[in-house]
Order: sequence, then structure tokens, then C-alpha cells
Amino acid sequence: MVKRPTVCIFADFEPDLVAAIEENCRVRFVDMASPRVHQLAALHNAQGVLLNPLTPADTEFFEAAPRLRVLSTASVGYDTIHVAEATRRGVVVCHTPGVLTAAVADLTMVLVISLARRLFDNERYVRSGGWARGDPLPELGSDVGGKTLGVVGFGRIGQEVTRRMQGFGMRTLWYDAVADPHPQVPASRYRPLDELLRESDFVTVHADLNDASRHLIGAEELQMMKPTAYLINTARGGLVDQRALTEALRGGSIAGAALDVLETEPPAPDDPLLRLPNVVCLPHIGTATTETRRRMRELAVQNLLAALAGEIPPAIVNPEVVTGDW
Repeated sequence: MVKRPTVCIFADFEPDLVAAIEENCRVRFVDMASPRVHQLAALHNAQGVLLNPLTPADTEFFEAAPRLRVLSTASVGYDTIHVAEATRRGVVVCHTPGVLTAAVADLTMVLVISLARRLFDNERYVRSGGWARGDPLPELGSDVGGKTLGVVGFGRIGQEVTRRMQGFGMRTLWYDAVADPHPQVPASRYRPLDELLRESDFVTVHADLNDASRHLIGAEELQMMKPTAYLINTARGGLVDQRALTEALRGGSIAGAALDVLETEPPAPDDPLLRLPNVVCLPHIGTATTETRRRMRELAVQNLLAALAGEIPPAIVNPEVVTGDW
């Protein structure tokens, strides 16, 4: 390991994790409330960075850190990081896949069932006093058993969602930009995206966000879905064209949606999507359990320390950086 390299921390980490870094590194905490110019100034001699996933690591960021060797984010997504620029500069980019799979899959499962059984409608009915007044009950929900679930993105999370929903008797389909994304543990039928959208009663999105997948679900794709179908997105907001989704929900092209992620987070208070009765919005809580967030931070630290020690990190985004004499 480089003799006591400097590590900038752009997030809150538990004292024991910070202590593990301080055993071999100098630690510099970056005030996330400070102006960006001050945050960038803190990077001038940093060899490692622990990044808040909401902090963009763009060209300006890397220019401010000429000695940087590793950038480790406590998230599975890395769309806020200019990976190509990092790779060009020989900076290892690390993330935290795997440890959050179950939490996101569980939330997706809950949303599918909640939409089917109209749980949110019934909760609002009670809370608004409708039950007490004797108002008519909301429309009946439906069973998930026998319905078709289309999984867009058949990686770790997509497969775990498939496994869970098969346990409820759902027929499952999958689509992925990669022809054979992973060993397919849950048996499921492949469909091209257009066929999956037309056949599915519920469509759940679990793809990575990149230039090719941005607005993967747009106006044309939404028109392919059944008018009785629901869209669930617990991956990245940019995978869905939010304006097109708002119009589809307004016009009844699809029955409803459940979203844990939006294109702009947090949304504007007057965002028209939030006013629609057939959409459920959550504040990006897919990984928000105490245990999962702790495991993510632990893995982020492991990635950081391994890279600074000249070892291959457990979860690396750009492995081409660590070839040869790295």
C-alpha cells in the first residue's frame, strides 16, 4: 500500500469503518453542504475517494484529483460517475452489487402485490375517513397467481424478483440487453422487449442505466402494454421516460405504476406525476434497510482498501484498469 494515502470521504460512515481506513490512510471528511468548489479542492492530493452516490464524479471531479487511484461508491448504480474518464485516467471505479439484491427484490415483490390488491387505494380510503363515513369501497383488486410478470433486466435483482413471484404462482418472462446475462437459476421464458410488454400484466424494470438504456421504456413501449397492466421501476428513474409515463397514466394507456425512482430526485412539488391517483411513488428506498445499507458501506470500504493495496477489489466496474502492471 502507498504510505498512508489520503482518502476523501463524501458520505457518512460508521466509526468502526472509518477506523479501519485510518489504520493505513489519512482520512479527510468532505462537507457535503459546502460549495462544490470547496469539495473539489479537497481532492487535490487524494488517492482514494468514498463517494456519496448522489455526488457526480464528472470530468471536473477527476481533473481536481490528479493522484486518484480508486473511487468507491456505496451504491450499485454508478450512472453519476464518468466511468470512461476514470478509466482513461487509470482510476478504479468500484460499487456494491449483490449485497442489496434481496432488499430491492423484496420491495419490488411488495409493490407488485400492493398494486394487484389495491392496497394503497384501500389505505387512503380508511385514512381519509371513507370507511368511517360508509363510502363505497375502492374497486376490488386481483390475484397475482396466474398473471404474467415481465422482467426487464435479468441480472441478480431481476432473477430474485422472478424467483419470488413464481412462488406466488405468476408466469414469468424476461428480457435483457445481454442475450445470456447470468446463469438462469429461475426457469423463465425469454421474450424480445416488444413481445414481453404486450404479454405482461405487470412489467418490472431492473436494467442498468447507461446511454443505451436511457428511456428504455418510452411512449412507444408504454403503448405496447395492456391497458390493464402495471409498470414497476425500482432500478433507475432514467430508464423510463417520465413525461411519457405521466401521459400514459393520464390517458389510461396503462392501469398504473409504482415507482421507487424518478428521473429527477427529489421531484418538484408540482410534478404532475405526483398528482395522479394511479401512481405510487416512494423516495428511492429500495436498499433502505439498516442491514443492507451497512453491508453496502462495508463493501465500499473493502473495495477502497483493496485497490489502495494494489489488489483487485471485490466489485469493480472497470476491470480493464487493473490489468498489466497496475
